[in-house]
Amino acid sequence: MLSKDRPMRTVLIPTDFSANAMHAIEYALNLYKCERTNFYFLHAYADEVYGPFKKNGGESMDEQKKMVKANAEEALKKLVTEIEEKTRNPKHSYESVSAFESLVDAINDFANQINVDLVVMGTQGQTADKKITFGSHTVQVFKYVQCPVLAIPENYEYRQPKKVLFPTDYMLPYKRRELKLLNNLADEFKSEVHCLYISDFEDLSHRQLDNKRFLQESLPKAYVYFERTPVKNKAEAIMEYISKNEVNLLVMVNARHSFLEDMLYRSTVDEIGLHLKLPFLVMQNLPR
Repeated sequence: MLSKDRPMRTVLIPTDFSANAMHAIEYALNLYKCERTNFYFLHAYADEVYGPFKKNGGESMDEQKKMVKANAEEALKKLVTEIEEKTRNPKHSYESVSAFESLVDAINDFANQINVDLVVMGTQGQTADKKITFGSHTVQVFKYVQCPVLAIPENYEYRQPKKVLFPTDYMLPYKRRELKLLNNLADEFKSEVHCLYISDFEDLSHRQLDNKRFLQESLPKAYVYFERTPVKNKAEAIMEYISKNEVNLLVMVNARHSFLEDMLYRSTVDEIGLHLKLPFLVMQNLPR
């Protein structure tokens, strides 16, 4: 049984009304099925206004904006109604918001306004390129959004995140709030968190030992395992661990000079992204 004093969760789900976005919504509803949660569905439509406007001389910018806004609000209303009728979960409440901004700006503004715990989104939008796992919008959100982001691949069937892989070099001071999110998930699902250190050396520096200790202390509700694998291509090491251990969730921290930042900025998320078939939680540790 869940304790009654659990705080209300706040989950923000950007949607472009694609099948992939709907799939991410379903995952989030399952993940928080037993938790009191406010879900906010966000549609950012600046691109839709500027895109067509360049091509069409007929309508003024204001007319175009009004039309796109009205369509977005209608689609959001329909989405909320469908979800309410389908789920009928008394623990959940649903709200929608449309924003005349880019996706990243809209998420950041809204996340600051209502103190979002987690952003959940699909890995692809309407213009999905089947060769890559993460579309350009998802990569932008990973890179620039200031709160944790959970991306759900299109064909991933919901499974409880019982086994979590957290590759880390223990060089970063972790954020308490982000680890709390992971600890809450581990508590809810009685999860194992496998901290994977990719290194040829067992010995850790004082700084690494401090960070490792902080990590352990911040995950009191998880079954934490510390493991090491020799250095090879990091993406391969991660993929190999996932396939051998039936991992249900990959967690990485985005920070200056981290492996994840290297991948995102070199636009080779496909190194992992090409093969990543499971939910991917990106925790932020970048001074913005």
